[in-house]
Amino acid sequence: PDQVNLVRRAYYYAEQAHDGQRRRSGEAYVTHPLAVANILADMHMDHQSLMAAMLHDVIEDTPTSADEIEARFGTRIATVVVEVSDDRSLDKATRKLRQIEHAPHLSPEAKLVKLADKICNLRDILSSPPVHWPLQRQQAYFDWSAQVIAGVRGVHPQLEAVFDTLYARRPDRG
Repeated sequence: PDQVNLVRRAYYYAEQAHDGQRRRSGEAYVTHPLAVANILADMHMDHQSLMAAMLHDVIEDTPTSADEIEARFGTRIATVVVEVSDDRSLDKATRKLRQIEHAPHLSPEAKLVKLADKICNLRDILSSPPVHWPLQRQQAYFDWSAQVIAGVRGVHPQLEAVFDTLYARRPDRG
């Protein structure tokens, strides 16, 4: 029960931090970190991995600091969240390149979150492509994701197979 409460606390914190943010689909943003955590829960990952998944975009997309995450959820969770967070002071192309470069050096926990995040994003694009994303941008996202995931391979073959199955469905026509 304590572990369940910790995961619940991480969810509520993410929900508050992302309050007012929306996904391109129009739904509340918190549905994304929840979906990422659900992917890991389906694979029976530990509660700390689920907490990090819930919080994975909080530093990147809200005013929340790593120190705040550490104070509320501990060093391990904060470390994983920092590892998977982009530095928003950099331009988008640099951030995308850094994800590719840094992926092989992530901790196993951060690799799991990164893998689940990309799985979630590919699922979303396949089921409901962003309205303003032409086919070429969708394909580019799939290809870039595959480059990122190449750096985390070996962490969880079953999740990697899920990614590969989704990647095989890469959009090829409009």
